[in-house]
Amino acid sequence: MAKAKKEKKTFVLDTSVILYDHNSINNFDEHDIGIPITVLEELDNFKKGNDTKNFEAREFIRFVDRISGEHKLQDWVQLEGKNKGRFKVLMNTRGNGVDAEKIFDERKADHKILNAALSLQSEAGDQKVILVTKDINLRLKAKALNLNAEDYETGKIKDVDTLHTGKTTLSNVPDKVITQLYEIGYCPVEEAMKKKPLKNHFFILKSTRNSVLAFYNPVEDRMEKVDKRSVYGIKPRNAEQTFAIDAIMNPAIRLVTIQGVAGTGKTLLALASAMEQHKLFKQIYLARPIVPLSNKDIGYLPGDVKSKLNPYMEPLWDNLKFIQNQYEEGDRDFNKIQEMVNREKLVVTPLAYIRGRSLSNIIFIVDEAQNLTPHEVKTIITRAGENTKIIFTGDIYQIDTPYLDAQSNGLSYLIDRIKNHELYAHVTLEKGERSELANLANELL
Repeated sequence: MAKAKKEKKTFVLDTSVILYDHNSINNFDEHDIGIPITVLEELDNFKKGNDTKNFEAREFIRFVDRISGEHKLQDWVQLEGKNKGRFKVLMNTRGNGVDAEKIFDERKADHKILNAALSLQSEAGDQKVILVTKDINLRLKAKALNLNAEDYETGKIKDVDTLHTGKTTLSNVPDKVITQLYEIGYCPVEEAMKKKPLKNHFFILKSTRNSVLAFYNPVEDRMEKVDKRSVYGIKPRNAEQTFAIDAIMNPAIRLVTIQGVAGTGKTLLALASAMEQHKLFKQIYLARPIVPLSNKDIGYLPGDVKSKLNPYMEPLWDNLKFIQNQYEEGDRDFNKIQEMVNREKLVVTPLAYIRGRSLSNIIFIVDEAQNLTPHEVKTIITRAGENTKIIFTGDIYQIDTPYLDAQSNGLSYLIDRIKNHELYAHVTLEKGERSELANLANELL
């Protein structure tokens, strides 16, 4: 039976899509792509700067310049590659007598983009026109004008509820397996389960009489006992925290992700485990992306650059102070922490300040990683040099940037894409350990 021919469509890309992924124009197979001229104008405003969105804007502008060649951009231009569609720049003319600027009673870039898409829809005849944007409100406005609209799906996780957790609880495990793990520390994996697990996966193994924490070592191809250990004065309070410490302390694992809601101890465990290994690395970097509240730039805050950044870095310093307070003021370990900060052995910094630096021989903790795009996460990891370990921590349900969500942020993307690799381990922390009051808020509010 002959295969049904796919319906060819035309996609109109919003600025938010380009800033999320400059290569998005190449991810629509044989379908045509329209770029409203307003998008080019907005990208011009983003081209200067060292942030990832500035990089994405510059790369897209260079791409359009190269691919256009001698063509006029109001004409359809063939994209490079097999079975690719065409693209052109769309003018802000009105389509089907509908004027978004009049309907929404405001002249703004979003409404010009809507008019460009509506104009193309009126010219396209039977060919379906779809506005692609990561701006939820713009999608709603488009649908209100009878224009098809959807999110940019590339790199998006289909179901975060089934996202890899890094650990499994197994009941009815043979008693001899538990006994062997306690007596010699390991056992053949096939004795504990029928199916071979994911690499570096953690387990709570339960028999009728006993239980044990375990880990699948893919190099030795065996189950190994996981012992609770204290790191720089911080003791794990549950199985998941024990697993997280074990993953970070394992020299064979070079990339770790820790996901969990507020109060589960993500950043604290990562920092304490890193400090426990400070002799193995030249430096410890603790960084987080700057995400201003209420969409206000840090320029709104008073003072010099350091003063402006301090409010965003304060949660990281709080964790460091908590570790330091495990010791008395006169203790050697108490003073050692301050010495590490003074000598820049331990550096707390905004993530933007890391760009361009070599990531060799360091342990690098990226906090609030859910506020990164998949491309930003990839950029960080690809900069890793010799003897570098990277730890990403975050809560995929606590997104502070307007164009990311639980399905499209860099942390979810990383957990989904890189699971089952021998250099990688993941742990989802589920139990809040900050306080009973914090747990109450997470559970009931």
